[in-house]
Amino acid sequence: MFFQTLSFLNVLFLNPFANFGKMNSKIEVVQKTNVKFADVAGIDSAKRELEEVVTFLKEPAKFQNVGANIPRGILLVGPPGNGKTLLAKAAAGEADVPFFSVSGSEFVEMFVGVGASRMRDLFERAKTKAPCIVFVDEIDAIGRQRGAGIGSSNDEKEQTLNQLLTEMDGFDNNSRIIVLAATNRVDILDSALLRPGRFDRQVTVNLPTINGRIEILKVHAKNKPLDPDVSLRLIAQRTPGFSGADLANLLNEAAINAARSMKESITFTEINYAIDKIIAGLEGTSLVELFDRRLVAFHEVGHALIATVLDKHESVQKLTIIPRGRANGLTWFTPQESLNMSSRENFLTRLSSALGGRVAEDIILGRNLTTTGASGDLKQLTNITRRLITQFGMSNLGPITLSKRGMRPVFLGRGIPKNTNCSDEVISKIDTQVQTLVKACYEQATTILKDNRILMDYLVDLLIEEEVIEGEDFEKIVGSFVSSENLLKYKKAMNQLTTKL
Repeated sequence: MFFQTLSFLNVLFLNPFANFGKMNSKIEVVQKTNVKFADVAGIDSAKRELEEVVTFLKEPAKFQNVGANIPRGILLVGPPGNGKTLLAKAAAGEADVPFFSVSGSEFVEMFVGVGASRMRDLFERAKTKAPCIVFVDEIDAIGRQRGAGIGSSNDEKEQTLNQLLTEMDGFDNNSRIIVLAATNRVDILDSALLRPGRFDRQVTVNLPTINGRIEILKVHAKNKPLDPDVSLRLIAQRTPGFSGADLANLLNEAAINAARSMKESITFTEINYAIDKIIAGLEGTSLVELFDRRLVAFHEVGHALIATVLDKHESVQKLTIIPRGRANGLTWFTPQESLNMSSRENFLTRLSSALGGRVAEDIILGRNLTTTGASGDLKQLTNITRRLITQFGMSNLGPITLSKRGMRPVFLGRGIPKNTNCSDEVISKIDTQVQTLVKACYEQATTILKDNRILMDYLVDLLIEEEVIEGEDFEKIVGSFVSSENLLKYKKAMNQLTTKL
């Protein structure tokens, strides 16, 4: 009886832990991914980087004959939704090798040593299938800097990371196992993980350009009946900053809208509605009170009118007084494709346009009756102005960086912020410079709206009646009212403002 009880306890308690450190079904092993580089659109530069990996797996002698070693680990870096996982599958598909896929979170356990054991099990299985590709998604779950931040260290995560480093060091040059990993937080990864011999090559998977977005839309539109009038190029022009996943979601939302409207094909109406929904949220109920509608209309026209008459500002895409999300009205602009480069004049025109709503309220209501409707605009323009001064060196304080040292999230590594590189006197000058810039842009916006008060009233009446004005129609109306002399005057005034400040 005693031995029977012992045997029962062994089955009940010991056997469930027999394979505790094994990956079991948590790892996805695909012999053939059936995904090729042709199925991945919009990231051609990243595909070219991985072509060497495919060649090495298919023709290793080509590299070995000249003494070249292919990188053991390649890190795919980029924002979410840009196709990093799909790119890894495509590399395995092109090389026609097994594809091991696992998430970094699968190695995170409560018990110390379990993650390291699972890591050993993963690479033991990979060695039996070589040549192959091992893909670790969200590697920052186990690859964060060791012993950094508040709370010292996490023994389980550090042992798992140490095991990964050991496994990658254990590859010989002929093992033909390539480790691909994906992350959107490369800045928090441990330096030992990024040194030569491990993940020594980083492939950046950026947001697609307009041509890339067109190619991505072609892929996702294959099984969707688009109306002949729908232009993928126009959709791509309206969606700067969209990732591949965003574009797929866009066409899916448009298809849902078409089905809801009992249509047999997807038209621009459904696509535009889907874009507005993704960017600004669900459409709300139109405002009933005429005073509220006029107030919102003046606010949006103020933004759009200043942006249209000033040089160096993005063109108006659309303005509306139909509530969306938490906003009672919206003005959309078409961002430039080169999002990483902006001049001093670009910033000042954005500040003037951002103040357009508040200035319009001040003109029609007076300072005493101004509402809180511009609070979001003011917060945004204050942040832009501070960055202009402290980060980009575009003020009278000189071309220097004046931001605080060490102001990084303490839980992501590198310790607690200690001090700043600014004296109290300089900080006071920064505050003064912010006030000077905002005041100058406010005066510029006031001049423009007062000069064009008749045009502003006309546009407000039109917006109240139509509820939506498209950017092209808005620019035509402004172009027919505002004289070329005034446009030249505003341009000179902005040039003088840029030089003075």
